[in-house]
Amino acid sequence: MIEITPETPVKAGIKPVDFRCGIDGLSRLCRSILSSNPRDGGVYVFRNRSAQSIKLLTYDGRGFWLCQYRLSSGKFSRWPTSSSDSATATLLAQELRTLLWGPHGKATHARPLHWQRVPLESLPIGAH
Repeated sequence: MIEITPETPVKAGIKPVDFRCGIDGLSRLCRSILSSNPRDGGVYVFRNRSAQSIKLLTYDGRGFWLCQYRLSSGKFSRWPTSSSDSATATLLAQELRTLLWGPHGKATHARPLHWQRVPLESLPIGAH
């Protein structure tokens, strides 16, 4: 499980990258383009050319996590930009949430489900 806290450093690549890259390719991009060590505990966010898909790369101390999120329709419209020639943008954890789910958690794509524990007493007889 990837845990992103308010203290987690998040860096996004401004320009699209080739999504044929896996962990090794994105790690190289972290070093060369984002000037960062991919093993520093931060989360690195990349998008593809069509802006329909993003990849998150992070290192948890034992190994790398690589997650891909592809929209079934629409695009990631709030991608960070840079007023300078910088190839990277530093985001707050809340800004990453907004990037993924839209402002106020409302977006044109589905939100994650919120699960809650159901007490055993409320289950039908024989279900537990």
